[in-house]
Amino acid sequence: MAQLYFKYGAMGSSKTANALMAHFNYQERGQKALLVKPRMDTRDGDHMVRSRIGLTHSCVYFDEMRAMSETELKANACILVDEAQFLSKEEVDYLVHLVDDCGIPVMCYGLRADFKGDLFPGSQELLIMADKIEEIKTICWCGKKATFNARFDEQGHVLKEGAQVVLGANDKYIGLCRRHWREGNLGPDFGVKK
Repeated sequence: MAQLYFKYGAMGSSKTANALMAHFNYQERGQKALLVKPRMDTRDGDHMVRSRIGLTHSCVYFDEMRAMSETELKANACILVDEAQFLSKEEVDYLVHLVDDCGIPVMCYGLRADFKGDLFPGSQELLIMADKIEEIKTICWCGKKATFNARFDEQGHVLKEGAQVVLGANDKYIGLCRRHWREGNLGPDFGVKK
């Protein structure tokens, strides 16, 4: 029976690496899996998903997947959606349709909350609609579990105001525990090159 999965974690928790490994596992077993991401995520190049540890694979954009026929989509053993926090409520409802009405398992990977601690629209809808929710864990600089995403500027100051979506990776964001996120404390070694 097909299910909708939401696998979330803070920045640096290997969400994308997990999606790429799941994609590889399907391929290794001779099954097709469709790798998808929202078109707005342009950091990795055109039609590409790339993890911080260097794993990479081509993908289709969400709007391109929506243009596919149900027959084309049903040829996949699974649909894997990276950066799912950027989906709209209506797009998550479409994924629910694929699971419930078409019998296609869908695994979504993304952030739960933004740098201000507010839920992304896609994440909120996935938390409501997903059959299974799983946290992908990472750690703060202090060793505690990182559950918050801190956005910082060029001087290393933690930001708590601004647009919800500013694309970036290690150059703009870091996962922190709640305490250090609240304090705006990026750690004693922040900015030190090793």
